[in-house]
Amino acid sequence: MKLHLIFIGNKFVYNNSLKNYILQNIEEKNEFINSITYFKSSDNSLFLYLERELNSSDKFIIITSKQNFSTVGKLICTATSDNQIVRDNMLIPQKAALSHERSYLLEYKEAIVNVLQMDDGQKMPELLIMSKNTKARIHIFDEERETLINILNPIAQMYEVQFEVIEEVKGWLQVDIFSKKYGDISHFVNGVKKLLPKKLINSSSVVTHIIQRLSSASKKITFSESCTGGLLSYYFTKENGASKILDGSLVTYSNLIKENWLAVTPTSLENYGAVSAEVIEEMSEGAINVSGADFAISISGIAGEGGGTDEKPVGTVYIGVRTKNRHKEEHYHFNGDRNYVQHQSAMSAIKMLLLIDKDTFF
Repeated sequence: MKLHLIFIGNKFVYNNSLKNYILQNIEEKNEFINSITYFKSSDNSLFLYLERELNSSDKFIIITSKQNFSTVGKLICTATSDNQIVRDNMLIPQKAALSHERSYLLEYKEAIVNVLQMDDGQKMPELLIMSKNTKARIHIFDEERETLINILNPIAQMYEVQFEVIEEVKGWLQVDIFSKKYGDISHFVNGVKKLLPKKLINSSSVVTHIIQRLSSASKKITFSESCTGGLLSYYFTKENGASKILDGSLVTYSNLIKENWLAVTPTSLENYGAVSAEVIEEMSEGAINVSGADFAISISGIAGEGGGTDEKPVGTVYIGVRTKNRHKEEHYHFNGDRNYVQHQSAMSAIKMLLLIDKDTFF
């Protein structure tokens, strides 16, 4: 069955933060959203759309505001020859199979519909429509995509799972695994782990994995960011437990701040420029010295138009990672707009962190 997501209400068209929060919650519990459709509150075509779709054999998640919640229920009742009743403090179709606060599930012919009421500032209601397939996600580092697929195929056949491989950034492959039997997925992951013991992270979120590993080892991390402007810090602090491993980080955009806050030498800035291996090496050293952390990541680059040169075009980024006793610097060139270059920079920095200390992270 295909899964279709329907937003009903003007706020879902314009409020990207709310919409992204909802999408994230749904994607965590369902393997794939086949389509997303938007209806404004006053759209008169909604009834005909619902009537048609309710006669299909697909799954639907309908997200509606409080203002439209009872109206949607009434339209569903009209299309399915049903009546509304009060249940769990909601006015919902009588034939609803399940209900919970601000959420109900209806099965009609071969269609399955979960209607949820969601407004600004609210926690996502419970999803009552769940994927029949169980899924998992692992991450593989420092392996070529085609080589990995050749490794995974026979193991997937053995344990009857399917997988998709997506490249997050070069050297970081995300593997989404799908199966109707969770035990099969578990054995599949264990089989891959035996072949790639220092390359596989068995977690849906790599950042959460890093936080857990550093926390259990009582270690800290810090960042010194220039072109990413705190994005790397954001990717960590948006996850639970970040305060256990991150006391603080520095956004050092100007050369003067790099000198004053991180002790980057004027000589390095003058001779090599702020976007250089030499400067990010000093940035990561300064970040560790200032914070007392066990790990540091430094990023400096040219993310947006107008700052590039023939020698260092837009997309040029240098990233440094450092532990107490070793450091590594890498030169990258990323394509895309400003935001995508920043994202690729942050993801590549996370990858470098993992690879500089495999004993801690794998």
